[in-house]
Amino acid sequence: MASKKNSFGNYFAIGSMTASLVLKNFPFVLFLSFLTVVYIANAHFAEKQIRQIQTLQHEVKNLRRQYNSLKSENMYKSRLAKIEEDVEGLGLTKKAGRVKRIIVDK
Repeated sequence: MASKKNSFGNYFAIGSMTASLVLKNFPFVLFLSFLTVVYIANAHFAEKQIRQIQTLQHEVKNLRRQYNSLKSENMYKSRLAKIEEDVEGLGLTKKAGRVKRIIVDK
């Protein structure tokens, strides 16, 4: 029975030794805790930035599509045949001849 009390007592002795070791190195434990919190915060910040970058890339892709669509539509509408169709209802026609140039001397 004495050995059981002794081993049980040793268990508590080891526990108190560990507790004293932790208390002795408490500033270092706090420093490690601070580093852990900073590491986790940095990971969350990086993930947030990655999500924002992906959102902006998607928006740029959509805007580029819109730009190309509008550019194509503008090029189609500025063709001479299309302009003739659009102004035909106004009574405007293309002259069948050379364009006369007016040259002004200074």
